[in-house]
Amino acid sequence: MFLIIFGYFAILTVMAFVMMKVDKHQAQHRGQRIPEKNLWTVAIFGGGIGAYLGMMAFRHKTKHTNFRIGFLVLAMLDFAFLIWSFQNYFNG
Repeated sequence: MFLIIFGYFAILTVMAFVMMKVDKHQAQHRGQRIPEKNLWTVAIFGGGIGAYLGMMAFRHKTKHTNFRIGFLVLAMLDFAFLIWSFQNYFNG
């Protein structure tokens, strides 16, 4: 079960990271942006780690307090859940 959970989080993490890169690129080139609602949705459903790492790596949305704090909290929750599920998989 842990591998399924890990795979789910891995896919959403990569998706969120790529979305942050694409949105940053689009912002720089005045292209069509990814709606903030979509960024939040992916982050909330398991892509918090990728959203936070993408925000930091691409310096995107870092001036928005709600993104800085929100994505960090979601990343910490995702990481904690992964650790918990890992421990339960090998100890239970």
